[in-house]
Amino acid sequence: EPAAVGSMKLSGKDEPLLTSRQPQKLKNGRGTFLGFKNVKDLTPMKSTVEPLMPDGGLSPCVIRVLGVGGGGCNAVDRMLETQVGGVEYWAINTDAQALGRSKVLGAKVLNIGAAVTRGLGAGGDPEVGRLAAEESRDDISAMIQGTDLCFVTSGMGGGTGSGAAPVVSEIAKESGALTVAIVTKPFAFEGRRRMKQASDAIARLKQNVDTVIVVSNNKLLEIIPDDTPVTAAFRVADDILRQGVVGISEIIVRPGLINVDFADVRSVMKDAGTALMGIGTGVGKTSAEDAAIAAISSPLLDEPVQDATGVVFNILGPRTLSLQEVNRAAQVIYDNVDEDANVIFGALVDDDIQDEVSITVLATGFGSDGSGTGTSDVPDFLGGR
Repeated sequence: EPAAVGSMKLSGKDEPLLTSRQPQKLKNGRGTFLGFKNVKDLTPMKSTVEPLMPDGGLSPCVIRVLGVGGGGCNAVDRMLETQVGGVEYWAINTDAQALGRSKVLGAKVLNIGAAVTRGLGAGGDPEVGRLAAEESRDDISAMIQGTDLCFVTSGMGGGTGSGAAPVVSEIAKESGALTVAIVTKPFAFEGRRRMKQASDAIARLKQNVDTVIVVSNNKLLEIIPDDTPVTAAFRVADDILRQGVVGISEIIVRPGLINVDFADVRSVMKDAGTALMGIGTGVGKTSAEDAAIAAISSPLLDEPVQDATGVVFNILGPRTLSLQEVNRAAQVIYDNVDEDANVIFGALVDDDIQDEVSITVLATGFGSDGSGTGTSDVPDFLGGR
């Protein structure tokens, strides 16, 4: 059954997501790239402005997260462990058995392509994934109805994710929702075929979304320890997807001292093409400035942030956060983007934070070249030579 516009539920868990390592310290010693560190999820506030709000929600903006395929559903599972209030989660897959875990964790599930796959999966073939999504087009359309902001998250390279995610994104954008895809490219050890399928799928995806954020799993190898188990490496990749969704959603859902609303985010992300997102943190006298430097120095970024023509950045800090600190952090951002960039600035104050400042930066407007479809991050042994 399609979810009603006002059916969002708020629920939160205080348990942090445990990962295999500490956040990545930058080489210049200033700030910390959060990478896959879990940002503490706060208990949502209850609004008294009942007539303008969805049932149980903080914001009239309806946000849905659609995890497509195995990687996307794993990312949704991770988000449910550190859930952001006011966001509805869906797991979409051709593998009926794999949807069981997501359903247990609280996600709504949709098994697509019952006639094409009989619930047995796409077998790594993107064409099967595409046909499955086309078969279930009406169900997907009903599910997305009434959505303002739709995230499509997936691991590219497999069958369901590579084939179905572009179709799901197309349906979402046609419905009028601001459609943001956050996807990963496969590790090198997953093989040349998956890498090519991923690149082809991302090219199709870009034609059907407003904004796409591509994370290359191969670059994760640069920031995780050499002895990290394979299972932990994939968990890290899933958590990067989670962080992208949570980072953007919190900017909209959580009320701030200097508030950033959905219209602000839409003005930067509508038909923006490739986007980059960085989250950094800083501690001490120059905490805000260090956090800003860390956020724009993410080792996962494929493009220099200096080329960005649209930027949303949000500062989260304690009550003691001073105007001078905010000004210095903002100056770091302004000095490192296009001089004519459309910059949307927001600030949140959190009583539970002592002396740490966290900054989320979302940058868009990199032109048609963009990251994600090229092969610059493909190792030589996968390059077809």
